[in-house]
Amino acid sequence: MGSPVVVSLNANPCRLFPPTINRISLRHFNKHLVGQLSTDNTFKTTLQCPLLSATNLYPSRNRTHFVQPIKSSYSDTTSSILGNSALSNFENFSLDGLKKAISELNPIRVCKWVVLGYLAVASVKWGVSNLLSPFFWMYFSWTWLFWPWYIAIGLAIYGIYSFIKHIKGESSVLEQLAIVTSSFTWLTLVPPGFTNGFLEGWPFVFFLVYHYFFFLNTSIRKRLYGDFYPREHDPKWDIQTPVNHRVLFCVGVMVAHWFAAFEGPQLHLIPGGWSNLGIWGLIMLTVFLQYDSSLYLAKYSEKVVVPTAVVQFGAYRWIRHPIYASTGLLFLSYFIALRAPLSSLFVVAVCLMYYEQKAKLEEGLMVEAFGDEYTEYMNKVRYKFIPFVY
Repeated sequence: MGSPVVVSLNANPCRLFPPTINRISLRHFNKHLVGQLSTDNTFKTTLQCPLLSATNLYPSRNRTHFVQPIKSSYSDTTSSILGNSALSNFENFSLDGLKKAISELNPIRVCKWVVLGYLAVASVKWGVSNLLSPFFWMYFSWTWLFWPWYIAIGLAIYGIYSFIKHIKGESSVLEQLAIVTSSFTWLTLVPPGFTNGFLEGWPFVFFLVYHYFFFLNTSIRKRLYGDFYPREHDPKWDIQTPVNHRVLFCVGVMVAHWFAAFEGPQLHLIPGGWSNLGIWGLIMLTVFLQYDSSLYLAKYSEKVVVPTAVVQFGAYRWIRHPIYASTGLLFLSYFIALRAPLSSLFVVAVCLMYYEQKAKLEEGLMVEAFGDEYTEYMNKVRYKFIPFVY
């Protein structure tokens, strides 16, 4: 090959002086080199003038040069790296190291690894059995539309998050609604959905009734103040039972709803028609009792939680704690609708034990605040929760 030749392009403002190529740079900023792979395995570079390329004045005056092909040993390098890493693992392994590891074992480590191994095997076995079970895939049929597990789980997670914010006083109205909705979902929809594989009938009805029932009480503060947050008041009126009692009550109510779902017949076997007329009557009685009690209590209270007088009107003429009684009656109505008598007795016992403690604290505070006036009311209205019974 002869010496390099300088190509002159007349009036072209660019002159091309091809130097001797020792190293080819393929970095992104080298825009004068446009790489193309030719069929004869040579790397073909096209040297262009940027001004001419932009204006397209001389598209046919490009000059090309051929460079020796670039040798690549990527596959050889990769295989050697993988081979070396694999061999290094075997090189580090020794019988003495194994003996040392076994000698350092203690009962705690053995138990830990046995438990972890057992859990791993059990998880794999459970997953495989579910994947091979036709009942598992039934959830992905048309009934999946009526029982979406992922929505219930996601709603529960968001409800817990909203509840944490509500404790701090930072929750919005939507987050407060999420707390209520997630709780009622896992009371009325999840248990029968789990036991039946689908949902229909009474669970949907009571899911809406639970919302409406508890909205009657909380809507009073909304109508008075425009939000659901309590106003500043004397903290002595924040009547709360011990934390363990509240936790046990919540757990008892949840367990009762699950018991009812297992005890009752399948949802499609529950009769309809006129046989459910009494259940609708219980629902109306429950809602009316809650509304009437909350309305009278709000009229004779300051900042909702601070009573200004002893209420002796409406349902308070028959029982001293109609709001607590209406809550227990709501749960009882749902269990009767599911045809679960034993669970009904269980939830009544849970409500009576919890509200008995709360009513005792409340009545002691009322006697302290109103004295003989409330004592006379207690003598006049002897029943706490159930007229003529208790």
